[in-house]
Amino acid sequence: MRRVLLIGASTAIGRAIAARFAAAGDRVVGYSLEPADEPSLLADLTGDCATAEGAATAVAEARRRLGGLEVLVAAAGAMPIAPAHRTTDEQWRAAFAGTLDTLFFPLRAALPSLPPGGSVVAVSSVNAFLAAPWVAAYASAKGAVEALVRQVALDYAGQGIRINAVAPGLVGGERLPDAAGGYPIGRTLHPEEVAEAVYFLASTAASGITGTVLPVDGGLSIASPATFARADLRQRLADLRPTAAPEKSAGADPAVLDRVTVVR
Repeated sequence: MRRVLLIGASTAIGRAIAARFAAAGDRVVGYSLEPADEPSLLADLTGDCATAEGAATAVAEARRRLGGLEVLVAAAGAMPIAPAHRTTDEQWRAAFAGTLDTLFFPLRAALPSLPPGGSVVAVSSVNAFLAAPWVAAYASAKGAVEALVRQVALDYAGQGIRINAVAPGLVGGERLPDAAGGYPIGRTLHPEEVAEAVYFLASTAASGITGTVLPVDGGLSIASPATFARADLRQRLADLRPTAAPEKSAGADPAVLDRVTVVR
């Protein structure tokens, strides 16, 4: 049984993370700007971890209610939508406050009391390393999250504390047209899939892993954009997908095998 503080418990990913740890017998205190209404939480607390005072309160309250702390999960974030020249000062600061500060301040407060074997997992995003339109502030903040994870992982490895991150692709895109475009698995992600990766990185099964950002993106980050932008490359993938009544394979068309394609 581990004692877990979950920042950003009110998000879909946060609720899934709480449920995953609780299912393993861990005790989880959630801390968010608004109630998470997640029954698996031992305590569902509200406050602002983007401030040093709010983060210190969250860590102290979690330790009081749990009797200690072994795991910190930072799953909060803020995504203003605007191109860089239209991004306001308030939007820029909100992205960094809601995304980076909600990791740094709780991390700073928790580190002195985390024991050897303690673990920190941050929820980053593929936007930290894959550019998308109009998310300059969010992408910059997520990139900073990953840089912080690597730095703190190095600094505290000697104390037996591991710090990692997950980088989800789009979660819950079922209602968006063409949301699965670019995803080799043919769909976007479910919150439970992200939660499973977070749980793994916090567990002893990942005891040799620190300073790592694990993509949970259905293969999005491994595919060339041309794979889904070009009809001929999309067709190649489609030809490999199983059909409702698969026929016995006759092998590849020799004419296709003989053709050499140069992709630039």
